[in-house]
Amino acid sequence: MFNRLLIFIFFYFAIISSSYSNVEIKARTAILQDFYSGEILYEKEPDRSIYPASMTKIMTTIIAFDLIKSGDLNLDDKLIVSEKAWRLSTAGYSSMFIMVGDEVTVENLLHGIITASGNDACIVLAEGIAGTEEEFAILMTSKAKELGMNNTNFTNSSGINDPDNYSTVRDILIMSRYLIKEHPNFYKWFSRKEFTWDRTGGDPITQGNRNPLLYKNIGADGIKTGYLAVEKYSLASSLERNGRRLIAVGSGFETKKARSRESSKLLTYGLTNFDLVEIVKKKEFIEKVEVWLGKKQYVDVYIDDDIYKTIKKAKKKLLKVTLKYEGPIKAPIKKDQIVGKLRVVYDQQLVGEYDLLAANKVEKANMFTRLIKSLNYLIWGDV
Repeated sequence: MFNRLLIFIFFYFAIISSSYSNVEIKARTAILQDFYSGEILYEKEPDRSIYPASMTKIMTTIIAFDLIKSGDLNLDDKLIVSEKAWRLSTAGYSSMFIMVGDEVTVENLLHGIITASGNDACIVLAEGIAGTEEEFAILMTSKAKELGMNNTNFTNSSGINDPDNYSTVRDILIMSRYLIKEHPNFYKWFSRKEFTWDRTGGDPITQGNRNPLLYKNIGADGIKTGYLAVEKYSLASSLERNGRRLIAVGSGFETKKARSRESSKLLTYGLTNFDLVEIVKKKEFIEKVEVWLGKKQYVDVYIDDDIYKTIKKAKKKLLKVTLKYEGPIKAPIKKDQIVGKLRVVYDQQLVGEYDLLAANKVEKANMFTRLIKSLNYLIWGDV
């Protein structure tokens, strides 16, 4: 047996001129993440407590999407509008303009929440799922804890002002990432620019999406705005361009224009100052590793996850990926057995280490074959 360090990938790119620099975002708190690598590219007091306002509605939709995915809720289910929900269909509130006693499908309610930011639709959905909005808020907080949103508490489904309805931009980012990753088809609804509700007792009402970035040519496709007088303007946003996705969350923007401008600046900063490198795709065979005393001479190895790294522009040459294992690997080898590590090094620092798994089993060779191989090794050092 002997140590082997097998160089598997070496990324080398010529130095490219770059405008990499720090950026200052005019918000009380903000954060930016590269979706595929999960790496944080910018943060400004990301754990400062905020009132999430209508960004709360992201979790409201997540609860519904999870139930639809599990088969416990259907898009064509009809929910009844209570008086409590109807009271938020008045001037001064973001609303879908539903009426008491209306029976509204889950699908229409979701569009009313996502596009029109309807507080009334939130309550109908919450009451239809959990019986009361208060019980629904317990589900929301429980889901938040499950996702690792440790500085979040929800007390209502809409984000209407309540001192006990709080979060952080880091937690809103975690929630947004879950939405995009786990419900990609439903996430497409967040890019809709308008929604028409064929309401009871009146003409249809068409409302536009409040997300200002959807109207800019930057590739934005979500997620949710927010506003409370005490918090000012907030926005959870995401864009996809050239195989990359970024998620940004900011709160405490002074004006609507500042919210749009600064959020766009933050996303553009991530695009222009960093590159995404695909290291390996989940389940893809990446190398053959020698086997000792097995029926097969080699075993294919793979990583059980997609691995990406976000690198500053002009710094890609500092990225190196290696396979490390004690080899040859002694048979028998079980399928999915850990046989080594894939190590990602950036600028001589280890930035990631992942289990290297056997793609198939390798049984021991018969006794005669093992004896011959052992003798060859003792005499010639040949395995």
